[in-house]
Amino acid sequence: MDILLIILGAICMIIGLAGCILPMIPGPPVAYAGLLLLHFTEKAQFTTAQLLTWLFIIILLQVLDYFIPMLGSKYSGGSRWGTRGCLIGTVAGLFFMPWGIILGPFLGAFLGELLGGRKTGQALKSGLGSLFGFLFGTVLKCIVCGYFIWQFVGTLI
Repeated sequence: MDILLIILGAICMIIGLAGCILPMIPGPPVAYAGLLLLHFTEKAQFTTAQLLTWLFIIILLQVLDYFIPMLGSKYSGGSRWGTRGCLIGTVAGLFFMPWGIILGPFLGAFLGELLGGRKTGQALKSGLGSLFGFLFGTVLKCIVCGYFIWQFVGTLI
């Protein structure tokens, strides 16, 4: 039974890492599931504090994943129009996978700023801020999944 759980956990780790880039797969939660599967084997016993800390990080990361592009837009000089456009673009982008999830926040912030009366250069700056925010969120997810994989492999070795 342990071998089956370890194999399933390794599959979850691989899918979780892929999910950092593929928006239709929630990468870090899937990788966390892989750690939970390993926890139920006799090869590894993580502490309750570790499991709860990792769960908190996953929840925080999942929430931030939707807000980081908006913050990128805001801190690159975007107005409320750009921030709201980014949010609308993020939601609309979910229907046009995979490119929609990348271009949605950018186009939403850009168009929102244009509708708010900003010049094209300012709107582009806000859109790029949302794109960089999205890329930053992707890097954070990759770091967390990489850490989980390190924990998984380190526990088995």
